Amino acid sequence: MAAHYQIVGSTAAEISESVEAGVRSGSLGPGAALPPVRALAKSLSCSPATVAKAYQHLRQRGLIETAGRNGTRVRERPPIATSGRSSLRLPSPPGAIDLSTGEPDLALMPALGPRLARLAAAEFTPTNYSGGGALPELVALARERFAGDGIPMGDAEITVTSGALDAMERLLSAHLRPGDKVAVEDPGWANALDLIAALGLTAVPMPVDDEGPTAEGMRAALASGAGAVIVTTRAQNPTGAAVSAYRAAELRAVLAEHASVLLIEDDHAAELAPVTLHTLAGAAGSWAFVRSVSKPYGPDLRLAVVAGDEVTIARVVGRMRVGAGWVSTLLQQVVLYLWRDDEVINGVIRARDGYVTRRLALRAALSAHGLDARGRTGLNVWVSVPDETRAVAALRDAGYVVAPGALFRLASPPGIRITVSPLSDDDIAPLADAVAAAAALDPVPARSSVALTA
Repeated sequence: MAAHYQIVGSTAAEISESVEAGVRSGSLGPGAALPPVRALAKSLSCSPATVAKAYQHLRQRGLIETAGRNGTRVRERPPIATSGRSSLRLPSPPGAIDLSTGEPDLALMPALGPRLARLAAAEFTPTNYSGGGALPELVALARERFAGDGIPMGDAEITVTSGALDAMERLLSAHLRPGDKVAVEDPGWANALDLIAALGLTAVPMPVDDEGPTAEGMRAALASGAGAVIVTTRAQNPTGAAVSAYRAAELRAVLAEHASVLLIEDDHAAELAPVTLHTLAGAAGSWAFVRSVSKPYGPDLRLAVVAGDEVTIARVVGRMRVGAGWVSTLLQQVVLYLWRDDEVINGVIRARDGYVTRRLALRAALSAHGLDARGRTGLNVWVSVPDETRAVAALRDAGYVVAPGALFRLASPPGIRITVSPLSDDDIAPLADAVAAAAALDPVPARSSVALTA
């Protein structure tokens, strides 16, 4: 913990406000250790129960987390605007290749200008307050596309949200209450882990292999009382896992044993995934299949199409009506144009093939060094390393910025995530050499954290 920052207060509210102020100002940065409960209580001349209550409030809001023997720390990405660094990702130094973002290659995105021009030429009239909602034409085309992918659309409803994470937040908020458990992939999508913490929910890890969450892991998570489960069907972030037909059958059998659980299925890569979709949709009484357009068509579109059972979708739509209202029909119309444009469709196919080429080339180069590199689908490769902190630092010194596994892990072993989007053919071999050298570094012996006395 930063020695210059002192936590103050005599009540739980004052102590939690003091910690929040430190996080907001950047004095307590991501990963900063907080004093043990008894040590802080002694320094503030208050009861340990008072400090424990303050820490509990901060944990419920997702600002801090308990990291086992490492004590209590500020989350890597707390849900609050800060003036300091908002994540433990190191800034990219001049001349370095930034492979930490997980973002698609903007050069492979379809041009939105011509579609916006078509929208203007059609004299499209934006809707008024009384007419907001999902465009019927977009819903009809989405239903057709979903049915073609094997998603059961008989009694399903469809709506539109502002991206995949927005859909997840509305779904979880509609079904769960603070303190409830959510089964998540481990390692899994960092944004989803942060969202779960910010909602006051508890993440329960499910191990992931190349075929998705293991059946044993899902069964154990649901047996622990998880009220919802989130599964990434393809292009799992960060490992690139994709649910196989056999694994889908296993997971469906597990879900059938838990009729009341909410299933959220994330298919964020959609058309960029080079494998067949093996959906779990309909395997639980409450379910939602979320397909974002960000990766294939552009992150700035901020739109996801969500299919699900009638009750689940009705809750999402109802919550939107008393909040944001609806996703802009202008954005919806642009997505409709993109989905109907043969030039765009062919461009997405080329982008998919480009990511496959980069990912397979990097995996092959890393495997030649004897490294455990995973990345069956998607934009990333996950590499197991003995000490991710040393590996990230060594790669940064070598001119490569990668994402530390701590952003994505709950109980799984250390690793680093490498995004393939910025890579050229000439980058592969030097990068693999650098990763091999970084992975060969021995772990730094653990040191006890030093607590601040206020």
